[in-house]
Amino acid sequence: MSFTSDVKKELTGLDTSRKCCQLAQLTGFIRFAGSIVLQNGKPGLKVTTDNPAVARLFITLVKDYFGAKTALQIENGNFLRKGHSYSLLITPEMNSEAILREVGILGVHEGSNYIKDGLESSNYRKRCCKKSALRGIFLAAGSVSDPGKAYHLEISCGNEYIAGDVKKLLASFGLKGKIVTRRNRELVYIKEAEQISEFLAVIGCTNMLFKFEDVRISKEMKNTANRISNCENANMDKTVNAAQKVISDIEYIDRTVGLDYLPVKLRQTAVIRKENPELPLAELAQLFDPPLGKSGLYHRLEKISETADELRK
Repeated sequence: MSFTSDVKKELTGLDTSRKCCQLAQLTGFIRFAGSIVLQNGKPGLKVTTDNPAVARLFITLVKDYFGAKTALQIENGNFLRKGHSYSLLITPEMNSEAILREVGILGVHEGSNYIKDGLESSNYRKRCCKKSALRGIFLAAGSVSDPGKAYHLEISCGNEYIAGDVKKLLASFGLKGKIVTRRNRELVYIKEAEQISEFLAVIGCTNMLFKFEDVRISKEMKNTANRISNCENANMDKTVNAAQKVISDIEYIDRTVGLDYLPVKLRQTAVIRKENPELPLAELAQLFDPPLGKSGLYHRLEKISETADELRK
């Protein structure tokens, strides 16, 4: 199963007994997974999902809140979409028109129905209801990448009005959703790991939140270790290159004018450096009598390189 499927599976097992939260979750879910189908000139409601657990939850919520029954159809996948899809139909005889009005999809103007543009925010005014609305939205149209591969959460929206409402709903919890258009659809997405973690906490997905955090912390520790290792390797390369440069300068002086050309202290330093090309400065400094400080040794080696550069000129 994918990470998204595991998240949705956990969400379908959460308590949804409060009536206000049931309506909020149905409002979010039906707006994103539902469509209007006309039957004898009257609006029916069709809800489609590819997740059987989500389908069962919807059937339960519709029965508990509206007292309505749903007709279930299972459709086989095709070359574009693998697996099964589950279509749940609520007919006009099952009060589909009243349901569409209550969840904020249908409005009435001068005695005629019209389709509203955005989400019915009056159905999720309380904080608990906002969480339920987000839960329903994610169950219908959300996905989240496996944190071991990438940090990406997105919600596919039907139009710019709905995308704006989703962004506003996320913002009420301090979540910063961004909107992008892809294949003529608006997507609200989050890419920051901490924000995705907070989203999972908001919708009540505790177990998958812990799993997400375990992977995130493990990745951060590995990345930190890699950065430290890369830094150490870079420093080591820098040290080796510097040592090779000094040794090359010492050999040039010895080959051209002889090491006796150098002052006594620099000559002593050149001999010790040449005899111990692999030692880091801290260890090399301890070979002197008395031992030198690391900065003192570095200064002598710089003087040797300056002398070699002057001779080359």
